[in-house]
Amino acid sequence: MPATPPRTGPTETSFVEFVFPHHANHYGTLFGGNALNLLGKAAFIAASRYARCAVVMGRAERTEFHTPVRVGEMLDIRARVTRVGRASLTIAIEAFAEDIASGTQRPALSSRFEMVAVDAGGRPTPIPARSPVTTLEDTNP
Repeated sequence: MPATPPRTGPTETSFVEFVFPHHANHYGTLFGGNALNLLGKAAFIAASRYARCAVVMGRAERTEFHTPVRVGEMLDIRARVTRVGRASLTIAIEAFAEDIASGTQRPALSSRFEMVAVDAGGRPTPIPARSPVTTLEDTNP
């Protein structure tokens, strides 16, 4: 039986963060710097899980703040690998503010990040060749 090429990790990653007062600005909403930190974290996790190698941020672009996220709301963050190149991946991120009492969500943030696979010396390196995975469900053995 021929060997099966290694599979990639999932193409989608999501997690939820709760907005506490120490994440907020003087308006009582999520501070922009903290929002960018969470988007960068989502991009890193998505790229790392997909490529299964060391990655660093090469570029953040098109970040949009659609609506303020208030203290006491949750931020549902969804990151998706949209492009895989030789040594880089594009990650699209959407984040939704969620009212805890009602469960109502509204678009809050969106962005795109370019993540780069690196070797031990921090130089770009090819992403290991893998068989494609199209959905999170496909990663189950």
